[in-house]
Amino acid sequence: MKKLKTIGLVALGCAKNSVDLQVMAGHLIKKGFTLAPDPDSADVILVNTCAFIESAREEAVSEILRACELKQAGMCQAVIVSGCFAQRYGAQLADKFPEVDAFLGIDALDKIDAVLARVAKGGIRSEAAKVVVPAGQPHKVFNPPEPALRLTGLSFAYLKIAEGCAHRCSYCAIPAIRGDYRSRPAKDILAEAQALIATGVKELNVIAQDPMLYGVDFKVKRGGKRYGLVELLNDLDKLEGEFKVRVLYSYPSEITDAFLNWMATSPRAIKYVDVPLQHTSPTILRAMARGSAVAATLQAAERIRAAVPGVTLRTTVMTGFPGESEQDFKRLVADVKRMKFDHLGAFAFSPEDGTVAAELEGQVAPGTAERRRQEVMRTQKSIWNAKAKAFVGKTFSALVVAPGVARMESQAPEVDGVTYLKAARGKTLPEVGEIVRVKIKSVKGYDFEGVVVK
Repeated sequence: MKKLKTIGLVALGCAKNSVDLQVMAGHLIKKGFTLAPDPDSADVILVNTCAFIESAREEAVSEILRACELKQAGMCQAVIVSGCFAQRYGAQLADKFPEVDAFLGIDALDKIDAVLARVAKGGIRSEAAKVVVPAGQPHKVFNPPEPALRLTGLSFAYLKIAEGCAHRCSYCAIPAIRGDYRSRPAKDILAEAQALIATGVKELNVIAQDPMLYGVDFKVKRGGKRYGLVELLNDLDKLEGEFKVRVLYSYPSEITDAFLNWMATSPRAIKYVDVPLQHTSPTILRAMARGSAVAATLQAAERIRAAVPGVTLRTTVMTGFPGESEQDFKRLVADVKRMKFDHLGAFAFSPEDGTVAAELEGQVAPGTAERRRQEVMRTQKSIWNAKAKAFVGKTFSALVVAPGVARMESQAPEVDGVTYLKAARGKTLPEVGEIVRVKIKSVKGYDFEGVVVK
């Protein structure tokens, strides 16, 4: 095998998964690898996978097959599969995809260069040896070897502050895949943030499975005060540079008054809260093991809007959870209409191996779950259409994230729409990374079209 020099990255799943890919890319860059512009032109294809629900696993299988086909055609020399899919099903995948050179689990991100060194020397012969998934639950917390490296472009970055999950929702396999909640040291987070800002990042997106619990695993200092999310955000505020901070994903009952006060008063804060409710029926929430959050769930929209005027709200809901009756579903739809979230995503329940929900009685037919999901999305589309009209004719600040494409503060990366830019007469379009004023001219689905006015 000739020397492996270039690596092609395939990013699947959530933003947290993308950060893991950046960690691996950083290790490879330090070992002399070059990132290829696309996987088809690389010596090695690294497929970083998701396994949250069935559709994510199907996407992972499709991308693994595609990478293996490229290898068989001689267009690449090695295929590595990492991420949640590899963590959970590594041994089975090794049998199913013999063309894959190695499978790396969640705690093996820093072993990517050593694995590729073995592959370059003649390959990993044993099927068992191909699966680099340390025993037990993942417990590591990684710092990026290249703090300023990002796969999101020039203007924004994800800042991962914790790994794992402290909740045990009955439908979710994430704790089994990712392990218990563990926070990154604040000094490491702040150093990475400063490195990103120094390279021109204008928006830091703070992410974790639940950022609200940041520091829950830290020792309590004298006086009973623990360093938590608000303290971290206040320290981020003190960094020098032109940037703003967006916090993504918030378990309803973990949102504190102190956090909402930071969002309402900090000049760095983007007034945006992503609070996945999952459902609003108390019966279903209790079956989901989210019973402690019932009151917070039902009051979430009103409470947050009262504390942070002008805030943008996003949520996620699930249809077809075991035992969901038509009455439960109608309650969900009624609450969606009442709360009027700015953005909403819905997905149908998927029974996950090893979860409590997969074994519950009253499993809802997949067709029924999908029909209900579509009804929720039709309801949300009507809400969106009314809200979107209010943007037309008004001017907003927006961050240019690609040539001719920007995001307003009401648009989070990857999950919400974008704003397509047109230059004013006689002017050129702004550069990526610029913050501009845009007058909204029209709505295009879930996107906007606007003219740069400044």
